Amino acid sequence: MDPKSAEFTADNPLHILGFVFEELSATRVSGRLAVTDKCCQPFKVLHGGVSALIAEGLASLGAGIASGYKRVAGVHLSIHHIRPAALGESVFAESFPVSVGKNIQVWEVRLWKTKETEKKKMISTSRVTLLSGLPVPDHAKDSLDQLKKFVSKL
Repeated sequence: MDPKSAEFTADNPLHILGFVFEELSATRVSGRLAVTDKCCQPFKVLHGGVSALIAEGLASLGAGIASGYKRVAGVHLSIHHIRPAALGESVFAESFPVSVGKNIQVWEVRLWKTKETEKKKMISTSRVTLLSGLPVPDHAKDSLDQLKKFVSKL
């Protein structure tokens, strides 16, 4: 299965922007995004809201897996934007748990711009707090199977 294909999607908003997952587990979620016009603000740098979307998406997926594929809900996001990533650059994102409890999880998410000729430079750092272990509504039960399938293919 091609990780860039439509059926290989763990997070639709991130997929639409071109984000590609590299690792997805209960202890680490990572991936890459090419900074394109779709994700830039008018000054041709990565929009801060896209960085927040990546943070929320990666933390939520990792927390969902860590909770045994139960539903999670973000309750707080704190993000620090350190430097811009310009149109045409590549961004690497990585998320990992700070605390995994039965009802509350806290995840750290870091984004770096990467160039083949330079060392990676951090562009943002985030903390995401999530409620975990929530019941999955009946209308969303199939999403768990899709997520498990996605995780098994990475």
